[in-house]
Amino acid sequence: MVRRDTYILLRPDQRSFLFGLILISVFFSAPVFAQSIPVGFQPFEDYYRRQQLNGELDSTLSFTIRPLSPAFIQKGRGNESDSLLNPGKNIFQSASGKSSILLLPFSWQHRYSGNPSYNRNDGLMIPAKGYQTYLTAGFFVNSGPLSIQIKPEYVFAANAKFKENFSHYGMADLPVRFGNDPYSKLSWGQSSIRLNFDPLSIGISNENLWWGPGMQNSILMSNTAAGFKHLTLNTTRPVRTPIGSVEAQIIAARLEGSGYTPGLPDDWRYLSGMVFSYQPRWVPGLFLGLTRSFQTYHEDMDSGFGDYLPLFQAFQKVNTNEDAKRRDQLTSVFARWLLANSRAEVYFEYGLNDHSYNTRDFLMSPEHSRAYTIGMNKLISYKSRKDEYVQIGVELTHMEQAIDRILRDAGEWYMHSQVLHGYTNRGEVLGAGIGPGGNLQSLHVSWVKGLKRIGLQLERYEHNGDLANVYGYGPWIDLSAAAVGNWTYKKFILNAKLQAIESVNYQWMSGPYGSANRNVFHVNGEVGVVYRF
Repeated sequence: MVRRDTYILLRPDQRSFLFGLILISVFFSAPVFAQSIPVGFQPFEDYYRRQQLNGELDSTLSFTIRPLSPAFIQKGRGNESDSLLNPGKNIFQSASGKSSILLLPFSWQHRYSGNPSYNRNDGLMIPAKGYQTYLTAGFFVNSGPLSIQIKPEYVFAANAKFKENFSHYGMADLPVRFGNDPYSKLSWGQSSIRLNFDPLSIGISNENLWWGPGMQNSILMSNTAAGFKHLTLNTTRPVRTPIGSVEAQIIAARLEGSGYTPGLPDDWRYLSGMVFSYQPRWVPGLFLGLTRSFQTYHEDMDSGFGDYLPLFQAFQKVNTNEDAKRRDQLTSVFARWLLANSRAEVYFEYGLNDHSYNTRDFLMSPEHSRAYTIGMNKLISYKSRKDEYVQIGVELTHMEQAIDRILRDAGEWYMHSQVLHGYTNRGEVLGAGIGPGGNLQSLHVSWVKGLKRIGLQLERYEHNGDLANVYGYGPWIDLSAAAVGNWTYKKFILNAKLQAIESVNYQWMSGPYGSANRNVFHVNGEVGVVYRF
């Protein structure tokens, strides 16, 4: 029988020990402020990343392990009193300064989707046609090393009926429609309880995570799916060493099914994952990193240490027995190069959907089961206008199999013959939001000043090219143009997006030769507001 308690990842004695440790820690004297900027809180995340391109933010911060700590960022800028950028309002602070309570911003987002497959990087929101709304607010408390962030989320979706293709993604818990009725969900959202001992933090969290340098897609960890319960041990800032700076995170997590995909086991999945980023002392601005994850059904786990933390075992299958353990493993390497003098950055991530059998296997076919992201960002300044820029960004993500599929099929990314739910949580993929077999090329050009942004975003999105190849369908290609904007007014941050989408051969309706009658035009719109108390 599957247990459903919140702290299922811990044995009773472990839970008691952690609870006692939290109580004792309140009396420690080391004050650490560990409020986080939630993944996907774009006005702030994008602003700080631009500040680093400008040379106004610590160049050792990789932006490849998120969420970020605004306390460290503000300290690095030397501008802690900037109320415009502070995501929380301090409503209480002890005389010693070791304890405080902050109100976190209130966010309310509205969306109308004519094409429900456009739901990337939006956390608790789901792929649904029609109207959808999202709300979140909360507070943050810290006392000594103990920090508590309570930031629940709520979503409601009309979930209107539309022409569905249930072969959309293949075999995984990725429902095209979340039931036949309106959908609503209340979640712990971006909440956490942590013990912080600078520069380390350990705790229990439900927050979304983002690993890697990508801005549109991350191969192993993004905020496309809802946040999930996990234990975390992570750095809170770059840790300087004689050979450079490092950042890292290790998690042990519980993944849930959506309940809308028939034929899947009624069991939760255990996920262990890690990310490591290294900034060499001798090459300023260069970040090199590694991500790795393992998942398996709870009932297939043994009690050994290697089953809870298999992250440090050999990469080659010849040295392991992964198939017998019924585990799915993913990995990627990444790099980001910050060119502050040019106000630019370039980055890439290269992932493998399955590990090679041995070294010879990898050298003979390094592209087998691969996926990759390549991108760049550039700021162009106005000579006569201070703090105003034109930002140009390009990103390409390719999840479709390489040509070696003709001789050796690697399967679709995020799917596994033994972990039938795939690499998902509550019905959405944990990695790149374009999904298995998806390919995306995007270009955005924006005017930016502080948190303000007005821009144009162009995309070419191919839906699951692997599925089209296997069944001989014509490709489903979406060509889109979107006007996007953020604007500030007093304590408000407003955002809006209007996107026009021409779906060529919508839902692979025609055969490999295509048909002009199978194109569909969609409009997606989004508007939201953030209020900073």
